[in-house]
Amino acid sequence: MIGRELVRSVRVFGSVRGWRVVRAAWRQRRTDAWGLPRRGPERARVPGPVEEVVPGPGGGTVRFARSELRISVSAGGTVFWGWDGAGPLPSYALAGEAPEPDPRAVLEPDTDGGWRVVSERVTVAVSRHGAVEIRTPGGVVLRRDPPPRWWEPVGGGPARWVQRSEVPADGRFFGLGGRTAGPRLRDGTYRLWNTAPPRGFSPGDDPVHITMPVQFVVSDAGTHLAFHDNSWDGHVRLTEGEEGAGSGHDRPGIAEVRMSGGPLRCWVVVGTPARVLHGWAALTGAPALPPSWALGAQHARWGFGSEREVRRVVDGYLKRELPLSVLHLDIDHYDAHQVFSVDRERFPDLPGLAADLKERGVRLVSIVDPAVKAEPGNAVYDGGGGIGAFVRDARGDEVRGEVWPGTCAFPDFTDSVVREWWGGLYEERLAQGFSGVWHAMNEPVSFAPFGEQTLPRSARHALDGRGGDHREAHNVYGLTMARAGYDGLRRLRPEERPFLFSRSGWAGMQRYGGTWSGDVSTGWPGLRASLSLVLGLGLCGVPYSGPDVGGFDGDPSPELFLRWFQLGAWLPLFRTHGAIDAGRREPWEFGPDVLEHARAALAERERLRPYFVTLSRLARLTGAPYVRPVWWSAPEDRALRDCEDAFLLGDSLLVAPVLSRGTDRRAVRLPRGRWYDTATGRAYEGPGQVLLEAPPSRIPVLARAGAVIPVRGWGDGLELEVWAPAAGRTGGGLVVRDTGDGWEPAEIERYASRLEDGRVVVERLTDDGVRETDLPVRVRSGEV
Repeated sequence: MIGRELVRSVRVFGSVRGWRVVRAAWRQRRTDAWGLPRRGPERARVPGPVEEVVPGPGGGTVRFARSELRISVSAGGTVFWGWDGAGPLPSYALAGEAPEPDPRAVLEPDTDGGWRVVSERVTVAVSRHGAVEIRTPGGVVLRRDPPPRWWEPVGGGPARWVQRSEVPADGRFFGLGGRTAGPRLRDGTYRLWNTAPPRGFSPGDDPVHITMPVQFVVSDAGTHLAFHDNSWDGHVRLTEGEEGAGSGHDRPGIAEVRMSGGPLRCWVVVGTPARVLHGWAALTGAPALPPSWALGAQHARWGFGSEREVRRVVDGYLKRELPLSVLHLDIDHYDAHQVFSVDRERFPDLPGLAADLKERGVRLVSIVDPAVKAEPGNAVYDGGGGIGAFVRDARGDEVRGEVWPGTCAFPDFTDSVVREWWGGLYEERLAQGFSGVWHAMNEPVSFAPFGEQTLPRSARHALDGRGGDHREAHNVYGLTMARAGYDGLRRLRPEERPFLFSRSGWAGMQRYGGTWSGDVSTGWPGLRASLSLVLGLGLCGVPYSGPDVGGFDGDPSPELFLRWFQLGAWLPLFRTHGAIDAGRREPWEFGPDVLEHARAALAERERLRPYFVTLSRLARLTGAPYVRPVWWSAPEDRALRDCEDAFLLGDSLLVAPVLSRGTDRRAVRLPRGRWYDTATGRAYEGPGQVLLEAPPSRIPVLARAGAVIPVRGWGDGLELEVWAPAAGRTGGGLVVRDTGDGWEPAEIERYASRLEDGRVVVERLTDDGVRETDLPVRVRSGEV
């Protein structure tokens, strides 16, 4: 097998680089052979019986014969527990200090010799042998964790552990970062190790670029999020429950987390889906707010190749009256692929190009990779070497790998000094006229024909003063790189909100920007995976994301490209992108029909830009994603929990993309209430399923009755689109007006809609009462 991979590596990378890649892979193996201790005999351990209980803030400590458990409930109802002295900090996931404990939480005896922490929003029960239960205030069990088990090396070293969890039999699992199959996660094992697939990925490929130990669980009993704050390599095995299994008894759903090292500590947030993600954002940080121009259409390609080609593509959009906000430059605009450089032959005046495009309403955004060519005379390498910025092995030598520029070194972003240095390098990008950046290859990637395409596990990292190796640092590498870039952009241009999105990351990455799918495979399965990724990431607290529209590799058919484009127009990050050897991704390359239908999708995206601006502000304030599962406001509806081919955009719109070939109509599952087909005006009553037309010109989009939606009106002015409430019902909506791309505070405006004598009335609700709106109102309605 390795022999075949060696031949493939030479064929893919060429004879010289191919053999360098092979040597790098063997070097990584040797590095780990002497850099990592071999696991010898192990001792298994469980907590044992309870021996002592010590009350403390928000809960207390329960000591068992062979372990101890610390429990704390915060004032907001978030639960923390940690075994063997593990506390909330240090943590790369948390936004800052741990939340304040709830002073009203009481630790008291429970039945059968156990103990419980009682608070206003949640009860945590601990059995006398170490099982932990999360209960509602009414006593309903949302989650039960039997006693964990550790395997400790006899000679010392990190212990691996397993924690099994039980959820109600009707519970459904979501989350775990960006997963290609879902968003509901079926029975199976999911790896927690950020990975760049060697080819384009489709549903079932696992893992991919962003993994997180974040479980989002929905059941009749309630909704909760569980986060095991541990960045080591691990696996989560999920088994859905079954009601009435085995002599009429329910079989609970099982989530079994196995980690190869690191602390056993967990956070749990309970409540409605909206309350859960609000609590998650309070814990891990508010999502970064993209500038308003980043909510428009974006176009990218690996292989533009020259300023002339960039101008040709932009001209193609604008001459055909296709709105375009952003154009992205990939690694081919660099000098020999070296980060923070420019190929002066192909781009002789990059600042001039950026200025010209900006005048025409198009911003330039640059790719930034972490790998730095390890060559004396390279200014970035020399600068990093001067401060000891690069990852080293256990012997103190720089870790080298093969990436696009050649033999490279890798900055250690877990060092605050390195983050500050790296953030300062973005001054060069700003001087070239770029308005934002996108991070790639930051899993991190080091090419290898066999083994893992990343750094040796024994590679040493600062881990912000604690010290450790790549086993712990790998999954947070992309997160800490995003922090370096975001903080650097804020320092360099403090008057503007940074625009940054990252291919890899971890829990808390939303503080620094968003993400995109990475190299999703071109094909109908890849289109379906695109929606799964966006929905799953939103439930993990990352609201701004989107796929490579059209797929990264290959040549999409006109039908596939159009359906992907129509989906992308309703997602937060709307960007076409393709590989250097893939087919074109410009809408006019697929014929006049596709061009016309793509123009319609772009026009609707532009019309709804004020709604996207509102959703971006609400995401920052509440943690709620723009794109939500259809069960978002009705998690008790079991049929909606299984719906994976449609989504809510905010509270007001339901989008049903076409995800299969040859489809001109499709079934749509509706939540409770009245919904209007926005194309025909026809009204439908939910809950239930309806069959809607889906011609090539559009995909089904429905509006909730009573919805008040901000849209662009006449002359690009703001107006309110209002869908008539059902008789005897009221509606409403929120509006946040665009205050620019700086840090100006924005006001949330609340609107209510109602029927009065057969006429739709819209009023603005303020602290001082109700008043008429100063915005134009356009009423939409239809027939049942």
